[in-house]
Amino acid sequence: MVGRGTVERTDTLVIGGGQAGLATSYWLTKAGVNHLVVDRRDRLGGGWHDRWDEFCLVLPNFTLLLPGMPYDGDDPDGFMARDDVVKHLSRYASVVDPAVRLGTDVTRLAATDDGLVAHAGGTSFEARNVVLATGPYPRPKIPAAAERISAHIQQVHSNDYRRPGQLADGAVLVVGTGQSGAQIAEELHRSGREVHLAVSKCSAAPRRYRGRDLGWWLLQVFQHGPEVGVEVKLQSPAARFAGNPILSGQGGGHSIDLRQFAREGMRLYGRLESADGTAVRFSDDLADRLVFAETQFDKQYRRLFEAYIAAAGIDAPPDDRPARSDSSVPDTSTELDLAAAGIGAVVWATGYRLDFGWVDLPVFDDWGYPHHTRGVTTHPGLYAVGLPWLHSVASSVFAGVGPDAAHVAEHIAGRLAGERGA
Repeated sequence: MVGRGTVERTDTLVIGGGQAGLATSYWLTKAGVNHLVVDRRDRLGGGWHDRWDEFCLVLPNFTLLLPGMPYDGDDPDGFMARDDVVKHLSRYASVVDPAVRLGTDVTRLAATDDGLVAHAGGTSFEARNVVLATGPYPRPKIPAAAERISAHIQQVHSNDYRRPGQLADGAVLVVGTGQSGAQIAEELHRSGREVHLAVSKCSAAPRRYRGRDLGWWLLQVFQHGPEVGVEVKLQSPAARFAGNPILSGQGGGHSIDLRQFAREGMRLYGRLESADGTAVRFSDDLADRLVFAETQFDKQYRRLFEAYIAAAGIDAPPDDRPARSDSSVPDTSTELDLAAAGIGAVVWATGYRLDFGWVDLPVFDDWGYPHHTRGVTTHPGLYAVGLPWLHSVASSVFAGVGPDAAHVAEHIAGRLAGERGA
């Protein structure tokens, strides 16, 4: 049964009009599958609209490998700014030319006797197949400690941060040093703000390694590693949500050094553990966290790249990373009074969580991740594209979403053909 209002029918409904949804539409069109793309926003560009004003891609432009439109600009080694990423996706939409319905927020997806139905306002969309393409960042994750902080302190998640001037006057506490937190802290410091920074357990990485940008090595391993027996494998379900290496695309791209942040005047702390009014407390392990950040590249990525270089027979120059000259631990504390420190705002750069609570189907694990095989879920006709580690390390980024979308589209086309031939 569907609710009252308008009912529309299509072979396949794609929910989400970002890179995953558009890539899926591209391959569905190639397969001759009738479909409709819906998105809750009133404009194309997906979640890139939620990045801050000065945001740049962390991987170089040459990794923009959407199916049917690989990057063809004049700056392949550059790092596209937020607004240009949105324009890039809008241009891609003109290439794909999907049937698209903007301003359509799907609030419930359920099964029917012969398919699926998605409810969005007064419209119900009935479809034989539905593709979940809402992306890996649907719901900002904010620690419970936020509720204990005084109402006099402004609080903003990185999803809603846009620029330094948006924040209340005074110093800023940034919680989290994943890619967003580290870059936002750097931007705030550059703008003249005093910055206090709670350090996460995230890996730092060099911008360049053995003569190439880190993104070049990542792309080579993703595209050609399996050919020579070198692959990145998912170590555990939790690893799907591990932070990406800390880097920046600002100013032509550069590495980020947390100890250098401290030398430049930022105040570093361990993990924010609790809060009460204006008093916050941190873990007493800043030294361990800094060592973790600085050693994970060698433990993970360097080993991977070296294995690929050897297996592929690449004549790469020697390790050209600058030597680390300072391993001293910055002065720190396990307690901070926000008011006494003149802190007017807290930026929670604490990541996101999946949010499929609106999908009324028993296909999710304890992590809220769909049970699936390369995007084909355990419920007939339900698919997913664009999630972290859907099939590979690149499944949620521009370089990897296309192959996954192609697999899903092929499965959908085969399913529909089988039904029509039955």
